[in-house]
Amino acid sequence: MSLSYKNSGVDIDAGNKLVDLIKPAIHSTHRPEVMSSIGGFGGLFALQQDKYQEPILVSGTDGVGTKLRLAQQLNQHATIGIDLVAMCVNDVIVQGAEPLFFLDYFATGKLSVDEARIVVEGIAEGCRQSGAALIGGETAEMPGMYDDGEYDLAGFCVGVVEREKLIDGSKINDGDVIMGLPSSGIHSNGFSLVNKIIETTNTSLDENIDGGNLGELLLQPTIIYTNIVLALLDNFDIHGLCHITGGGLTENVPRVIPDGLLASIDTNSWKRSTVFDWIQKKGQVDSQEMLRVFNCGIGMLVVLPEDQANGAIKFSQENNHQAVKIGEIKKSSSNQKILVQ
Repeated sequence: MSLSYKNSGVDIDAGNKLVDLIKPAIHSTHRPEVMSSIGGFGGLFALQQDKYQEPILVSGTDGVGTKLRLAQQLNQHATIGIDLVAMCVNDVIVQGAEPLFFLDYFATGKLSVDEARIVVEGIAEGCRQSGAALIGGETAEMPGMYDDGEYDLAGFCVGVVEREKLIDGSKINDGDVIMGLPSSGIHSNGFSLVNKIIETTNTSLDENIDGGNLGELLLQPTIIYTNIVLALLDNFDIHGLCHITGGGLTENVPRVIPDGLLASIDTNSWKRSTVFDWIQKKGQVDSQEMLRVFNCGIGMLVVLPEDQANGAIKFSQENNHQAVKIGEIKKSSSNQKILVQ
């Protein structure tokens, strides 16, 4: 028998068809700086040099972890691309950087053109929300590496910030206020634990949770904080930012707190969404583990001077983010950088 790439499991024609189908979604994300179209060997982006004195490029890469497993189980692929973009751009903006462009990597055992198109259109939607241009990507069809219906995603983002406006936590002071921007749910972290709870308790994804469908609650896309954070940076003296991602509150907050200071956080200052109560009760997860794994209702922390906190909270609320004061910065005589109570 004569062998070909197609009967080895790789369909080049399907890949070409996918590229044609996703071109409109990709073009809808383009900024004036984009110099290339989809299909080239590399994406071209002309940085506006006259816009910056000392531009610093900030890069980030991430995936969506085992949330993919849930999306594939439910055959719901429209928002997982938003999650992918969010996980990258939310990391980039904590440095004060505006996301410029994004690239994605989609890998599967056998390419489903319709499924991949839906995923990429979600990625494009995430890019539109964040202001980043989708300037390239890779679709890898790898027979034998993935089971039928499985795919994996990774994303890559580059942003820019003026050197003097770089946010690195060094301005955080004793007496600063910690403002929290709410999450939409568990975002894209902790799903290995969630999946384990579902598996060991034989829970149906159709289970009703306080009036909502469990599967739909879990698949709520990650909030993209780009616009509100950039607006806060333009209007207030922001001392520090922290994306509450893998590692939850207790692991992420210390990453931005300078030595000699402690972030004191009051968990009673906000109401976490029902899905966290379900996770804790169903899985018998203790409170410290919840704080270490999940965002528990707060997706982004903003640290700023006390005299600007009320204004920043009001500003955020007027821009559809129900921000709340969740803590303050205190002096610390030990290596402890966070106290959650």
